[in-house]
Amino acid sequence: MTITQDSSIQSVNETILPRKYQEEIFQRAQQCNIIAALDTGSGKTFISILLIKWIVLQESAQDKVIVFLVPKVALVEQQANFIALHTPLRVKKFHGSLDLDLTDRANWRTAFEKSDVVVMTAQIFLNILTHSHWSIDKVSLLIFDECHHTRKNHAYNGIMREYFQTPSLQRPKVFGMTASPIWNTRDAQGSLMTLEKNLDATVIAVREHISELLQNSPRPLEIIKQYYPPPGNYIYLYPNLWDCVSLFCSSDVAIPWEKLQMKYHVTRNSLGPYCADLYLYHDIKARISQIIHDLEASIKDRPRINYDDDAYPGMDVDESSEINIVIPPDLEQIDFILCEFQSFFEDDSVPPAVPITVPLAWCSPKVKALTEVLLEHCSPTFQGIVFVEQRQVAACLAKILSCIPELRGSIRCAELVGHGGGHGHRGKHAATANVKGMGLARQQDVVKAFRDRTLNLLVATSVAEEGLDFPACDLVIRFDPLHHMVGYVQSRGRARTKTSTFVIMVQEGHMAHINRYRVFVDSEPELKRVYQSRENPPRPVSPISSESEEGEVEEEDPNDLAARERYIVPSTGAVLTYGSAISLLNYLCSLIPHDPFTPIPVPKYTGDYAVVLELPSSLPLPIDKLIFRGPLRYSKREARRAVAFLAVKELHKLGVFDDYLLPSAGSKGRGLEDADGKEIADVSDVPDTLDVLVRDPWALGSRLRMHVISMDGVDVAGLVTGTELPALEIMSEGCLVTLRCTDEFVFDEDSEWEKLQMLTEYTKMGIWISITGRPVTLPLTCFLVPLTPHNCINFEEVERVVREPQGTYDWSSVTEDDYHRTLIMNSNQYGRIMVLRNIRHDLTALSVPPPGARESSCSTYEEFFVQRWTRKTREAVVPTDCPLVEATYLPRHPSGLYRPMHRLQDIDKYKRHLALPGVLVPQGACRRMHFSEGVYRAFFFLPQICRRATDLFRAQQVRFQLGLPAIAPELLIEASTLPTTSTTWNNQRLETLGDSVLKLATTVHAMNKYPHRHEGQLSQLRQNSVSNRTLLARAIDIGLERYLTSEGQTLHVWRYTVAEDGDHLDPFDFARRQVRRAYPRRSLQDCMEATLGAAFLYGGIDMALRVGDALGMSVGGAIPWPLRYSRPPESSLVPPLFSDLQVTLGYEFHRGNLLVEAATHPSFAPTGGSSYQRLEFLGDAVIDLVVMRYLFNKFPEATSGQLSAARSRAVCGPTLASIAVKRLGLHKHLLINNVELSTAIARHVPLLMSLSPEDTIRRGWKYDPPKALSDVLESIVGAVFVDTRFDFEKTAVIVEAVVIDVLEVLTTDLPRDPVSELMIWAAAAGCRRISFKKTQSNPDIRRNDSISVIVHDVVVVGPITATNLSLSKGLAAERARNVLADPTFDKCLQKLCDCMHELAAIVPEETEEGADVDLVVPSSHTDETEEGFAAIAKQKLQDGVIEASQECDELEVYLEDMDLEDIDAGE
Repeated sequence: MTITQDSSIQSVNETILPRKYQEEIFQRAQQCNIIAALDTGSGKTFISILLIKWIVLQESAQDKVIVFLVPKVALVEQQANFIALHTPLRVKKFHGSLDLDLTDRANWRTAFEKSDVVVMTAQIFLNILTHSHWSIDKVSLLIFDECHHTRKNHAYNGIMREYFQTPSLQRPKVFGMTASPIWNTRDAQGSLMTLEKNLDATVIAVREHISELLQNSPRPLEIIKQYYPPPGNYIYLYPNLWDCVSLFCSSDVAIPWEKLQMKYHVTRNSLGPYCADLYLYHDIKARISQIIHDLEASIKDRPRINYDDDAYPGMDVDESSEINIVIPPDLEQIDFILCEFQSFFEDDSVPPAVPITVPLAWCSPKVKALTEVLLEHCSPTFQGIVFVEQRQVAACLAKILSCIPELRGSIRCAELVGHGGGHGHRGKHAATANVKGMGLARQQDVVKAFRDRTLNLLVATSVAEEGLDFPACDLVIRFDPLHHMVGYVQSRGRARTKTSTFVIMVQEGHMAHINRYRVFVDSEPELKRVYQSRENPPRPVSPISSESEEGEVEEEDPNDLAARERYIVPSTGAVLTYGSAISLLNYLCSLIPHDPFTPIPVPKYTGDYAVVLELPSSLPLPIDKLIFRGPLRYSKREARRAVAFLAVKELHKLGVFDDYLLPSAGSKGRGLEDADGKEIADVSDVPDTLDVLVRDPWALGSRLRMHVISMDGVDVAGLVTGTELPALEIMSEGCLVTLRCTDEFVFDEDSEWEKLQMLTEYTKMGIWISITGRPVTLPLTCFLVPLTPHNCINFEEVERVVREPQGTYDWSSVTEDDYHRTLIMNSNQYGRIMVLRNIRHDLTALSVPPPGARESSCSTYEEFFVQRWTRKTREAVVPTDCPLVEATYLPRHPSGLYRPMHRLQDIDKYKRHLALPGVLVPQGACRRMHFSEGVYRAFFFLPQICRRATDLFRAQQVRFQLGLPAIAPELLIEASTLPTTSTTWNNQRLETLGDSVLKLATTVHAMNKYPHRHEGQLSQLRQNSVSNRTLLARAIDIGLERYLTSEGQTLHVWRYTVAEDGDHLDPFDFARRQVRRAYPRRSLQDCMEATLGAAFLYGGIDMALRVGDALGMSVGGAIPWPLRYSRPPESSLVPPLFSDLQVTLGYEFHRGNLLVEAATHPSFAPTGGSSYQRLEFLGDAVIDLVVMRYLFNKFPEATSGQLSAARSRAVCGPTLASIAVKRLGLHKHLLINNVELSTAIARHVPLLMSLSPEDTIRRGWKYDPPKALSDVLESIVGAVFVDTRFDFEKTAVIVEAVVIDVLEVLTTDLPRDPVSELMIWAAAAGCRRISFKKTQSNPDIRRNDSISVIVHDVVVVGPITATNLSLSKGLAAERARNVLADPTFDKCLQKLCDCMHELAAIVPEETEEGADVDLVVPSSHTDETEEGFAAIAKQKLQDGVIEASQECDELEVYLEDMDLEDIDAGE
């Protein structure tokens, strides 16, 4: 909503100063509310700028916003740009194509709070007030542009009604602007008083500087141009287009012939026969295109694909894929007639233009008179506007004027009309839509072209009368009669130069039109005197009780107005009025989901002065709430308002409308509450990477705990820290390692510091030689210590190591019993530890190596050793007077990687079962280490022990702190382990499972909590409850970030130390059981779902509900569903129609009415009956979880992405439709009342019956069966679920049996969808210049339905058209992949792409330990741009690389950590 400034606006002198008369009005506006009555072009908007600058300086305006209201969309851009140009204020604009969703309260509030001035159409601001998104008391200034509209039921008047409901001291200042404040010339005083009272303002005009005003707003010369009446016959084509087309006007063709005929004759009388036929040609052509499109959309048995044979040489095209449409014969004849007349009315240009010269003989006398006027006033600098009443007249007149011989070359013309109502029509009534409206963008283009003088003449409807900033015109022509004073004044205001001419065209003999014009001319001075000459007019104090005005049509009856009510919601202040009730019901119904075969749900009103309202049966309401009977009223319109008012009030009580009087959770937008009505906190300020303190057991304190490490039942060492660690056991290297806490102890104060220092040095030395290979510099938070037989710290052994950390050369005590358990270190290879295997007294360094030995390349062992160990900075130490010792290198183990006990079988067999090579070393060069074998083995497993203890500690903490039930620790650990840990058992699998669990839990809760909300509302409500934003907010609420594990596995730098910013002086003072970690914020929402998945895996739905409730999720509480939701004790019979279905399902319904509801399509649902939509919404979630649990258990090693891909294939529409037809025969039971849908289903049944499960899974995306088939399967499942009292396990058995054929063929290596396949292939090839392009197969339909693939600006494939855009894209991507990969084609990638050599490697680079690679593509990216396509493709490729590599990550990490490279060389 950033304000952009039009080039024409920028040309305005920014130093423009106010004129005297503008200052006069401005000064009076400061004193009270006023309506500035000034002619068009006199600078009213600039006065509002002065007032805006003044109001923002007032203390009372602090924290308030200025609202600038306009009556038409086109004025929003113009006025917002003007304000932004002349003030430094923050200006935002809102209109139909820019505004936020009405339900997005948070963003509406933010938009107002971050603005100084908002410019918007009046209806949007009225909606904002009605739904309490903002209030009048938060507005400092209300500006009404073209304020004369403040009457009757205009939105301006609705806003002022809310203004008057605000206490007078809290009301904003009001400033109105108009050129004509008086509508009714017969009662000028009364009309003026009405406007003043409605706006709570006084109408004023310039008094002191009238001469300056007249100088700057001169009046044009006004003349009357009379023309002859239209003749009965013209010299024109015979037969003409209407004569031919009218022969085939029949009810078989969905064209409103009576309406068309009426407009045809209006156009003929006004413009002549050629223009009438021109209108008829374009209108009927557009309607035929829409009818054919609707016929194509109703036939969905196979895609309609358009291939250009020249683009795909040698490629077979299945001609049978073309759709055969049955077109009514009359329509074919009409289409043929249009083709015959095409050369008269349309050429091949875009947009189409009149292809021929149009003689005046084919035009009406009125057009001839217009031509004379234009010829008289035309000049090289000429600019003019012709005002007409109807759109088709404007369009035709604009097309022909430049083709009239007399005007050719001098007139550059275009039409300017309103938006119309035909832009959103689809489906059954699309052919009757008005397709001649003009969009905002086109309006702006035309206005800009006129300002730039590219055009010199506009043919416009009333849209150009007011507000729009046009240059002063030389000529303004009222082509059609004037009807009111406002139209006269506004249109004349466009001719505001001293030499301008204002022409009124009147047919000869129509004295009524001439007399009306003269009344306007004669009365205008008198009308102005009414408000110019008044001295201190009375200030209106309240709105008038009646809105009627003398002489106006459609007056409101005073009795009806007196009977009106206002309904205010106390909790929010939202207001329901008679004026808003009908639109609220229409909005509610527009949100009801419906397929192409179901009419758009609309409220039905019957009766005249006492109306009965019937709401659509697709609203899940009791039958007595679907029909409302309104009170007796004096007008038909008021009777409809009254009954709508009653209905909205009642629906609010039922929860269908929320407390803001909006359809509850029924529209897109950022929801502020979840399904329980609990507020969702704003998480926009939460950084992408969280820096948090995570619970951690590793800390020292005044009291220490001893933990004994045992290996295969033998106590080997102790682990000392300040926290009591949970008991643990891990299996690694074929050894069972356990840890148990034995006691708590305190050192004597006198020796405490000395002993702790000894333990520190001892442990650091062990970590260095066994784990990291580098010194540890920071203070430790745990010690690994040797033990005495009584499991106390063996300080004698500690002291020996500390005294001689590098060992001793004394070998005197070594015997054969010390073989295989004594550690030695070669002084030539410092830090490399070996195990003594044997002392070879038969060999010395001078011995000759045997043939085949690795030392055999040298004459003696000494020569070999010298070559091997000599460095630039030191010589090798090779004693020759001692025996050689045989030893084996011990690799370091800097990895905390372990596998939970239930995952041992698939990884442990790959690790460490290596026959490590033995080496010979001179005994005199080796030192004997003081570490015992048991302690060294304990150091070897220390990283795994620490990691396991950390995981168990956090699992224990999260369970007790958050109040979780007794879930298996292994599952809790997995649920809180992030992908940054580089393990294959992180939380992503559980997160995928938990996503399905949460979907079902929130669905069941929302369904039962809101029994009267339709599927669309429930869907949005569920989305609010399960969105990442909601989960993140809930996770932060409960402090989940304190329990996540994000640390990597490798420990080349020892992690269990006091932090660098911690207390190094006295780390033993107290225990800090937390450590600072950083990880992506999205990890929190993943962990929420993963924890839910863990609970479901361990204890089913019941435990998942308990966990979901503890985590703050919208699951309705911890009570199991069968206890929470009872079913009626009495059963209902199942109709005979469904008897065989029960047998096929293997389930007998307790409530037969559920089965009937599940089989009822919305087209069949009777009044008061329910369709399957709510049950389908529930069944979708049930099937989703059943399938996901099956896949989760079947493929324990599958990644999250593989599980999701397999699930999506199993639950997609074509797959479920196939099951519905083949397995259950639901097409026979589906209750439908729609011929097109029945036909489409009948055509798809043979295809679905012929598909094997493998075909369905692998190629189902190519089929597009009617959605009703998959919907009814989901609704049947939903019905079973409800009938079993929401017993998931019982329902799951039935669902699995129904879908087992599909489940059994699912694998984890399914082919990708064609779009992903193309993207990944292109990314791997290095091409960054590919994109999809949407197009329209039929421009008249105004809907994209075709896809092309563009590579390096070359159309490689397309446009391909199918029954929906998704299918079009899939087919285009598949074909593009084949074309680009085949080097025999001219359009292969090798011949088109030249960017591969510029592209860096796309595989993700390695990151530092614990870092997270954020692969999320910004939401602004789209595959319709080369940049977006490349970014999405890169992410897909990276995701594939990551998933493929995860399976061997642990083995690779472990082999790296073994540090075995060139170990025999000691490097």
